[in-house]
Amino acid sequence: MSRFRTLKDVHPTRRGLVLAWYAFTATFGGMRLLTWLIHIHVRGFGNITAGSVHIHHYLWGILLLVVVAAAGLVERSPAWHVWMGLLFGIGLGLVVDEAALLIELKDVYWDSAGGVSVAIGVILIGLVGGMLAMTRSPGADEDLMLRQDSQPTQ
Repeated sequence: MSRFRTLKDVHPTRRGLVLAWYAFTATFGGMRLLTWLIHIHVRGFGNITAGSVHIHHYLWGILLLVVVAAAGLVERSPAWHVWMGLLFGIGLGLVVDEAALLIELKDVYWDSAGGVSVAIGVILIGLVGGMLAMTRSPGADEDLMLRQDSQPTQ
């Protein structure tokens, strides 16, 4: 009987990508929930403003993507790939959640045009998740299979 794979079973060169996918999915879903709570005026939830200007969350996403890009230019260690993947997924989730706003250049989050953001997010989650499930990192999965095959069966 096979067991579930954990993050430790994922080859170090792929961990950043897997974490980016997880982080994107959680951030995208979390932002949809948070903005819905703000939209229905749940006590304790509100928009972030600077004076009278609403600060959209895509701004924080862009800033995170810039940080990850800069780190990627100077750092090559696998340990950093994990953190960069996590931050990349969060940043991308923040930006994609407001993609319709960036396309329309006006706040259409709750209009029918806001569905573009949802469509892009769901498509990315499905495509990247499918790609992760259907592809293997060279050599890494074979090493895992050899380790599992060498264990005695019960």
